[in-house]
Amino acid sequence: MDKLITESESNYDDLEKKSSRELLEIINSEDQKVALAVKEVIPQIDALVKAIILRMKEGGRLFYIGAGTSGRLGIVDASECPPTYGVPDDWVIGLIAGGDRAIRKAVEFAEDDSERAWKDLKEFNPIKKDSLIGIAASGGTPYVVGGVKAARQFGLLTGCITNNKKTKLSEESEFPIEIIVGAEVVTGSTRMKAGTSQKLVLNMVSTSVMIGLGRVKGNRMIDMQLSNSKLIERGIKIIMEELGIDEILADELLVKHGSVRKALDNYKKNID
Repeated sequence: MDKLITESESNYDDLEKKSSRELLEIINSEDQKVALAVKEVIPQIDALVKAIILRMKEGGRLFYIGAGTSGRLGIVDASECPPTYGVPDDWVIGLIAGGDRAIRKAVEFAEDDSERAWKDLKEFNPIKKDSLIGIAASGGTPYVVGGVKAARQFGLLTGCITNNKKTKLSEESEFPIEIIVGAEVVTGSTRMKAGTSQKLVLNMVSTSVMIGLGRVKGNRMIDMQLSNSKLIERGIKIIMEELGIDEILADELLVKHGSVRKALDNYKKNID
């Protein structure tokens, strides 16, 4: 069995003998390599994003599946799409091996069930217009590999994010993304560089998809949920700048219409 890159021996030893400053500098130095590794796979990310946008424009959804850190990262990204872009809760969905209780506490052997992910997905009544991204640093997690394989057979668009080359997960995915970040500072601790690279790619995918679906105007989140005072103030500022009006009128429009987009559209319609 070939040794996985994610299991490579750390480039550093005697970590416990180093000062906190030395440790921080080591970790920071290694982290700087992650963005460059992600840059290498932008063509693969681009192909996946374009394919997802086409399907979502036809009514498809985006699913993430993963185990442990990878699963939690998918859930974080999915959960941030509704407040940021005002999309329904079921447009982007994150699933983790072991269910929601695994978000905070590890569930033993949950990731070893190769049939569980598809069972979890079936609870959402998947359709062929949906897309699925499997996330696994090793690229061999049975829960993720099995889920992607079953989804592809069913007709879903499938992609993956992994940190090893030529993995089972990549073989089962139409759009594999392999980010090679090298050995972790703590050997095998893929919540570090591997996890960071996954988070970066998830940011890129969901942001690019949402922009492609028209959920951003210029560089502003005009569909964001106005769920706190900070976001309401941001909404008022957007309306002021877009329409060239004062704060009082912008506030009135936002209260009346309940969203930045509706406030902008209705004001412009009345002006026309």
